[in-house]
Amino acid sequence: MIVYRKLEEVPEGIATVLSVGNFDGVHLGHQHVVRQNLRRARALGATSMAVTFEPHPVRILRPEIPKQLLTPLPVKLRLLEQLGLDAVLVLTFNRDLSVMPAREFAERILAGRLHAREIHEGSNFHFGHRAEGTVQKLAELGKELGFHVEIYPQMRCRGETVSSSRVRELVGQGNMPRVRALLARPFSIVSAADRGRGYGHRYTVPTINLARYDEQVPALGVYVTWTRVGDECFDSVTNVGNRPTFGSDSFAIETHLLNFHPLELTRETEVEISFLHRLRPEVKFPSIEALREHIGQDVNRARRYFRAAQAVRAKHG
Repeated sequence: MIVYRKLEEVPEGIATVLSVGNFDGVHLGHQHVVRQNLRRARALGATSMAVTFEPHPVRILRPEIPKQLLTPLPVKLRLLEQLGLDAVLVLTFNRDLSVMPAREFAERILAGRLHAREIHEGSNFHFGHRAEGTVQKLAELGKELGFHVEIYPQMRCRGETVSSSRVRELVGQGNMPRVRALLARPFSIVSAADRGRGYGHRYTVPTINLARYDEQVPALGVYVTWTRVGDECFDSVTNVGNRPTFGSDSFAIETHLLNFHPLELTRETEVEISFLHRLRPEVKFPSIEALREHIGQDVNRARRYFRAAQAVRAKHG
């Protein structure tokens, strides 16, 4: 997949089938639209392309509102590539782009530089200054400018509306099974290893501490997880919280590898934690000994979870 960082990098003679949006989470709805984009691009002999924005528009338009992303740009690009897109254009969202009228965006960018043949969008898509452009307006412009617009109704899954905001709510509640249903994969965070404060090694069990992570994280608590360290993947138990048992609160994400073996960790080592199931909320224990005992219980419950999951996979082949 080719990633263009500026509009000017896109080849002049390109013909595209486009999907435009933030794609935060790359959830089931995004996946469906992208797959239809791909299908039509192949039929038309065009380039399948997503157009997205960095930073997220809310961070420019409403900087007073904290905006934690489900998928920071590198992760989003990785997920879009896995879907099979030919290219992604990452437009820098700045004040100039934010005040561009919907017609100008369609004329200059979509029909102009990108030579869109078709544009595939969800029904709640908006574009242009103050989100004045709707998908219906885009379809009208398409008739004038020479592209077709395919509109997809908002998807529902197991009674849930599939949207980035709903996924974010569920992650914030620690409801990982429902999150997994809406994403068609476990929710994960990608960061780097950090030395932390050494509590895991000194007082409880060996842990990997994640470096500072400022995007969306699950509700505080203890989770059954998978942890990828570089190229290796481990069953794990992960604590997301402030470690109140140790005194002054200090937020950290710490993961304990169940099938641990010695690892070479540097600050550049990529660590990805995939959250499968919430075992319990964060608790302040009366002593280190009580914490150690409860961690042992968490580990045992996690092992049972993985054994049960393995039995289900074996049963269903």
